[in-house]
Amino acid sequence: MAIRLVTGAGSGIGAALAERLSERGDELWLLARDAGRAAQLRERFPDARTLVGDLAEPGRLSWAFGHQSPPARLDSLIHVAGIVELGPVAETPVAVWQEQLNVNAIAPAELTRLMLPALRAARGHVVFVNSGAGLRVHAEWTSYAASKFAVRAIADGLREEERANGLRVTTVYPGRTATPMQEKVHQQEGAAYDAARWIDPASVATTILAALDLPRDAELTELTVRPGA
Repeated sequence: MAIRLVTGAGSGIGAALAERLSERGDELWLLARDAGRAAQLRERFPDARTLVGDLAEPGRLSWAFGHQSPPARLDSLIHVAGIVELGPVAETPVAVWQEQLNVNAIAPAELTRLMLPALRAARGHVVFVNSGAGLRVHAEWTSYAASKFAVRAIADGLREEERANGLRVTTVYPGRTATPMQEKVHQQEGAAYDAARWIDPASVATTILAALDLPRDAELTELTVRPGA
């Protein structure tokens, strides 16, 4: 049975992926920011185990995990959680930059570091769910895109560093997806939100599963997913 750790399973892509993994019988571990959120995730996914750690405070993840029992072997670590705040550089305060960098980039890097012994033991797989903003920048998306460009660098560097240990590393770049985050983006843009226009989170989950399930003789390093016609 494959052991999977997923962040961001409370909604959107993470929830869709957790549902698929649970349905097929994988051993599912979910990261929650606090004990209350962990209880909600266990209620939604009764067969899952939870770890508590706040991605907004990456410097405390090591301490938090030291008081818990993370898996000793891990087939895949799937980074889905993220936050977004739009705004021009001229009006974006340091706190907004720091929060997005912490949650979107530094925390995934630290979580990966902490899980590397378990991933190496399984010759595992790390998946970073990035964004189209990790490939190109539009006006008022700069701080968010900066955090996502950083994630791309983390994934590319990790792939080269851990190749000898048998780890596979995949980055998925979804376009606009019908999630609560996308609804927030539309509110910030002052645009009407129509979920039917965008990618279903289940379709991104299918893409992630394709990478996870690929035979060991190959590796999907980058996948770009865009809304259909």
